Amino acid sequence: MVKPRSVCVYCGSSDRGPPAHRDAARRLGGLLAESGIELVFGGGRVGLMGIVADAAMAGGGRVTGIIPDHLLRAEVGHARVSELLVVPTMHERKEAMFRRSDAFVVLPGGAGTLDETFEILTWRQLRLHDKPIVIVDLGGYWRPLLDLIERTIETNYARPAFRDLYMVVPDIDAVLPALAASPPPALPDFTEKL
Repeated sequence: MVKPRSVCVYCGSSDRGPPAHRDAARRLGGLLAESGIELVFGGGRVGLMGIVADAAMAGGGRVTGIIPDHLLRAEVGHARVSELLVVPTMHERKEAMFRRSDAFVVLPGGAGTLDETFEILTWRQLRLHDKPIVIVDLGGYWRPLLDLIERTIETNYARPAFRDLYMVVPDIDAVLPALAASPPPALPDFTEKL
């Protein structure tokens, strides 16, 4: 794949995660900035979201946050990013994040991160896009999710080809090489069908 111009990072908004996860978010933000890749994220100033954005900004990178109005009013919006796009709903947030990104990286997170991850995987399965998706399995964090995916394949609720929709890497330093090794998207961007 040609180096992506922008990468969407899905990650947790909690400040209570392990220090290793915060360090990884900081490292990813720095690497994106150093590589000249724009960070697209959920627009929050809290948790891993805030850390990855702060690190990318500190490294001189471009950072675009996309946040629904109700979260901005709850005072969790990140005011110091290159661009903060405020949208009316969570659905519009996810679509805007999709449209502005050439690839997706999944860091640890909770229900919101799971929601975003499964939606972007499902859109790829339905051939609505062919953008790379990288799951960063820090310390085995995503192992239960990956086991569940295997269970859906074993019980015939998903085809074995579902495994081809994403890449799994063990740490942040493997993210950019994984994206570089991805084939260029073969599908046109069918976002008008979303």
